[in-house]
Amino acid sequence: MKKLLIGSILLGMGLFIPAPASAGINVNVGISLPPLITFVAPPELIVLPDTPDVYVVPDLESDLFFWDGWWWRPWEGRWFRSHYHDRGWRRYNRVPDFYYDVDPGWRGFYRERSWQGHRWDYERIPDRRLRQNWRGWNNNHYWEKQRSWGVQGYQPRPQPQRQELRQQRQEQYRQRPEVQRLQREQPPQGRRPEPQVRRPQMDQRPQPQQDRRPQPQVQRSQPPAQRPQVERPQPPPQRPQQQVERPQQREQRPQQAQPRGREPRGDSQRPQSQERGGGRDQERDRDAERPSR
Repeated sequence: MKKLLIGSILLGMGLFIPAPASAGINVNVGISLPPLITFVAPPELIVLPDTPDVYVVPDLESDLFFWDGWWWRPWEGRWFRSHYHDRGWRRYNRVPDFYYDVDPGWRGFYRERSWQGHRWDYERIPDRRLRQNWRGWNNNHYWEKQRSWGVQGYQPRPQPQRQELRQQRQEQYRQRPEVQRLQREQPPQGRRPEPQVRRPQMDQRPQPQQDRRPQPQVQRSQPPAQRPQVERPQPPPQRPQQQVERPQQREQRPQQAQPRGREPRGDSQRPQSQERGGGRDQERDRDAERPSR
C-alpha cells in the first residue's frame, strides 16, 4: 500500500513538470519554415533606388530584405519576417507593400554598377550602422534627397509612372510558378463563409384573414395637464356676527328705611341719583314735597 502511494505521487509530479523538448515547439504548425542562412559575420546591405528605403543583402543568391525595422524573406510563394537576419522567422499572410517597388532586375544593375543608364555608386552599409540609423534616414528621406541613392545625375520617377510600374510588377509576381501553386493549394484570402444551419421547418398553418374594415378612431383623452380647469362655486362669505350688548345690571343700592305710617309713592322705583354728594338737606326737601296723609 505504501509503495502504491509513493508511485502515484511521483506520477503526479511528472505530469506537472514541463519537458525540455516541449520548450522549442514552433508556432507555425503545418507550415514549413525557410532554411536558415549561415553568416560568418553580420551582412552588409545596400539601399535600392526608387524605393521607400528598402535595403537588400546583395551577396546572397536568395532575396533578403530589410524594411520598416523587419527582415523579410520570400520562400516557396510565402513570405516570412523576423527581427533577426538569421533566426526567428514567422509567416506573413500577404505580400509586403514595399516589394512591388523593387525592380526585378536589381541584381544585374548591381553587378554593372549602373541604374537605368546612370552610374550607380552604391554604398555598402554595415548591419550595426543600419540598425542604429534606419529610422532617422527614413524620416528625413536621407537616401533620396541628400544622396540620390548614389546614382549620378538621376531624377526620381514621377508618381504616376511608379504606380504603373507597381501594377506591372504585381502581375509578373502572380505569374510565378511557386505563387500559382500556392494559390491552388490554399483558398483565397478573405472572410470564410459561415456554414448555413438548416432549421427544422415548422408546421405552417393558414393564418386567418385580417379584417380590413376601417376601425373607428378613438380619441384619446387629453393628459391632465391639458384639461380645462373648471371653476368651482365658492361659498358665500360669512357675515360677521353682531355682538348683542346685554344690559348691565344696575347697582342695587340698599333703600333707606322709610318712616312708618307713610306709603311709598309710585315713583319709588325711580333710579336713585348716582351722585353721592346731596346731603341730608336734599332728602328733607324731597320728604316735604310728598303729600302727607
